[in-house]
Amino acid sequence: MAQAVSISLSKFTESVQAAVKSAVAKHPKFKIDVPHAVTVSYLIRGIPVPEPIASAVTMGDIQAFAGDVAAHIAGAHPEAFAAVGQPASGGAVLSIGRHVIVGIPPMTQTFRLEK
Repeated sequence: MAQAVSISLSKFTESVQAAVKSAVAKHPKFKIDVPHAVTVSYLIRGIPVPEPIASAVTMGDIQAFAGDVAAHIAGAHPEAFAAVGQPASGGAVLSIGRHVIVGIPPMTQTFRLEK
C-alpha cells in the first residue's frame, strides 16, 4: 500500500484558484469566478461550470479548460499525481444532465488535506 501524502488544504485551494484564473485567461468563453470551494467526490475533484457557460461551449472546449486547470494544479502539487502514476496534465470532466464539473481525476491513493 502506498504511503499517505499530506497536502495543505489552504495551499491546494490557492492552487485551484490560480489554476482557474490562468485557464479563464486562456479560454475567454469561460467567465468563471475564482472558486472558494472544491468539490471532492468519488469521481472527480473539481469545480462546477455555470450552466449558461456549459451550454455555450463544446465538449472540446470543456476538456481543454479542464486540462489547463489540471496541468496547473499538478505543477503546484506533483506529489499528488506522481505516487499514483497519473498523467500530470490529465483533466477530468463529469457531466450529469446539464451539470458539469471540471477538475482533476480522483487520486487512487490515500491522502490527507490539512489546513
